[in-house]
Amino acid sequence: MKDFVNKLYRNHALIYKALLFICATVLIVYLFPKSGKFKYNFERGKPWQSENLYAPFNFAVKKTDEEIKQEKQTLTQNSILYFKVDKAVETSVKNAFKTQFKNAFPDSIPALDLDNLYTSGKIIIEELYQFGILNEDYNFPDNKIVALLENRVEKDKVLFSNLVKQDQVVSVIENVLSNQQLLQYKKNFVSLFFDLIEPNLVFDKSTTDKVLQEEFSKIAYARGRVEKETLIISKGEVIGGNKYQILKSLQSEYESQVWAKSSYYWILFAYTLLVALALLMLLLFLRKYRPDVFENNTKVTFIFFNILLMVFITTLVVNYNLKYIYVVPICILPLVLKAFFDARLGLFVHVITVLLLGFVVSNSYEYMFLQIIAGIVTILTVSELYKRVNLFISVGQITLIYIVAYFAFFVIHEGTIETLKWETFIWFILCGLATLFVQPLIYVYEKLFGLVSDVSLLELSDTNSKLLKALSNKVPGTFHHSLNVANLAEASANEIGANAMLVRVGALYHDIGKMKNPAYFTENQSTGINPHDELSATESAKIITNHVIDGIEIARKNNLPDRVIDFIRTHHGTSLVYYFYKKEKEQSKEVETSDFSYPGPKPFSKETAILMMCDSVEAASKSLKEPSSSKIEAFVENIINKQIEEGQFLNANITFKEIQSIKKVLKHKLANIYHLRIEYPE
Repeated sequence: MKDFVNKLYRNHALIYKALLFICATVLIVYLFPKSGKFKYNFERGKPWQSENLYAPFNFAVKKTDEEIKQEKQTLTQNSILYFKVDKAVETSVKNAFKTQFKNAFPDSIPALDLDNLYTSGKIIIEELYQFGILNEDYNFPDNKIVALLENRVEKDKVLFSNLVKQDQVVSVIENVLSNQQLLQYKKNFVSLFFDLIEPNLVFDKSTTDKVLQEEFSKIAYARGRVEKETLIISKGEVIGGNKYQILKSLQSEYESQVWAKSSYYWILFAYTLLVALALLMLLLFLRKYRPDVFENNTKVTFIFFNILLMVFITTLVVNYNLKYIYVVPICILPLVLKAFFDARLGLFVHVITVLLLGFVVSNSYEYMFLQIIAGIVTILTVSELYKRVNLFISVGQITLIYIVAYFAFFVIHEGTIETLKWETFIWFILCGLATLFVQPLIYVYEKLFGLVSDVSLLELSDTNSKLLKALSNKVPGTFHHSLNVANLAEASANEIGANAMLVRVGALYHDIGKMKNPAYFTENQSTGINPHDELSATESAKIITNHVIDGIEIARKNNLPDRVIDFIRTHHGTSLVYYFYKKEKEQSKEVETSDFSYPGPKPFSKETAILMMCDSVEAASKSLKEPSSSKIEAFVENIINKQIEEGQFLNANITFKEIQSIKKVLKHKLANIYHLRIEYPE
């Protein structure tokens, strides 16, 4: 039992990856559609490539979306508008007219004329309220049919043009008075009715919409039927018009039919196999080409989490409305992975994710082509994500690629641009804007997963930061040495294509441990007194080697990322403090090399190997007397060759060719630093 537990413990990282793999597969399959996929691929205007297709069962031929839309437009145009009529308003106006009529006309008017005026007023009210007065100006066509509702009961149907708008009241008054030859009293009537007339018609939107929806529900979504064993299309026949719609109807019916329990489980099993295969390819890629990432469970979890997130968001959008599918910023995935890892890994994960999403979306080939091309453009264009302008330029290029590729696909499918849906381009622009969210997302990921991006490295390289300020104040000599090493390391990294930003930051912080005992390091001794004179060689060596341990402690207290701490741990590897080792050996023949060796480990990446070379060369270069080109070349060769002989770079993935390139850079840089000057006369 104990052996079994020990075996589990030794393989806990592999077991964790297996569980992560299983959980990711199950979650992705759970998000997938649970119906079958139509086994034929076809496009409008292209020949049918498969064998003759006969109807496998009876099915209805569905109308196209355009046909349904046209029917709905026709129903909307012919729909009836419903208005509520308030009869109490007309009664109220008539009563008010009786009481206020005499006040509107002077007593000097003859009685006969007054009778005619009173009669004309009643006629005006009858005209105005024959069908009613609108409470506001509605923008409906004059030929629309209107149903008048009184207490929710339909009383009459008229044309909308028969209803009186409020600005038409004066014209009605004029029309009645001209017929009665009483136009000279127009002002009196206008003044009288200005206060009396009130609208009595209100648009009943809820009833109008309800009736329209009832009409919509009566629409037949099918136009014909295909019987079982009927020939649908022959091999080589061009797919177009009605044939295309029949095939789309068969595909829809095939994918939406109710599956038997056995079929359902077979489909689920098949989906699981395909998803597991895709994720397995990703793990194999990491194991073969990115072993450092594969061994780090946090990084593997981070990659799987991002894949799951993209599948989840895409599935949500597809379930809500498929037309918004291109708003999902899939290109955030390669951007994020490139920021934390490298371009090759970012592109590989992006392709795997897009292949998985092909099961979720319709027109999967078109979708996958667009997303893979956009991902490639993302990887090729974004070189330095911490520079904001680069991100904006890249987002612009991604959006342009989306638009161009979609336009090309649309023309291929439709053969014309007349029916092009320009609103789709707006979705691509929104997708580009959503991609800008990558910056805050990277910050969140850094905090959640403890990863380091170039943006964080840029912040850490600021010499005004708290820790580097303390380094420059407490140990100015060490700080100056670190700056020189940073410049040499950055130039070397650029020469061989390593991460220049990472190695620069590592160089700036690699000697922070010297802040604990600054006087014991020669670059900080300004008084001429050397405290090592009072110590034994063993004690001195211990103080010197301890600056690595002290540096790690200081780094952890200041929350420096592990990638930066790696430079502190490895910048001396397992090399000897040779000066004190030799001094001790002169006094005693039996010397333990472990007492004079740095704790290690040896450098395990190109960047940490570069720092080790640059640190040793820069520190030792201070001892050069009367430097010349030949001396500098021999000096650099000796130091780095000695490190190679000691096997310091065996764990680093650095080649001899790259080491030669680094030597060349160091020689050139040191030659510039120690260039000879002519003596100027005093």
